[in-house]
Amino acid sequence: MLRIINALSLIGLVAALAACMTTREAKVDSDYSYRGNFRHYRTYDFVTGTGLTADTSRLGTSVREAIQQRLQAQGYRLARRRPDMLVNFRVYQGDMNFHGFAQEDLTQWIKRNIEETDDTPKEERQGYQPVRLLLAEGTLLLTLIDVKTNRAVWNGYASGVSVPEGPMGEIVLRRSVRSILDRYRVFTEEFANGSLPRTESGESGR
Repeated sequence: MLRIINALSLIGLVAALAACMTTREAKVDSDYSYRGNFRHYRTYDFVTGTGLTADTSRLGTSVREAIQQRLQAQGYRLARRRPDMLVNFRVYQGDMNFHGFAQEDLTQWIKRNIEETDDTPKEERQGYQPVRLLLAEGTLLLTLIDVKTNRAVWNGYASGVSVPEGPMGEIVLRRSVRSILDRYRVFTEEFANGSLPRTESGESGR
């Protein structure tokens, strides 16, 4: 019996190490829009459609659950009606050319309170510094979309992510989601004041 337990422990350890090695070399980065109204986002929902966003398999479900758990931990509430922002995610196979931006950390930019609008004078607007990137094979891209403006306000991605079949694929994707959202450390004001996020039914989030 002891040998069986030791064997199972060894299998679990090997699986955990494999997950770490699968995601260790992944490149994680993000960029954002200077017109993002990040201080005022409270609720979100997922984009529906084709592909992984509509995937009801364990992989698609794992990504949605990982995103939901992280956003709830930062004070955001899932709302099926009139959410402040929509979350889209997609896995790209093969190498991928990507246009990003060289920017300061999002939280630092928010602290400076210089959000841009259509009325912001041109001379006061932040200039985007485009960066062309070649992302290695296997990229998980998360996008936050402002519902009012219908504009993407934040992109986060992990490239070089190899997603194996079976339960290990779920572990890799969940780890990748956490790594990506580590770059979106924006908490709602209610959460900062000690309030818990609530569901549409009015129950406190868990």
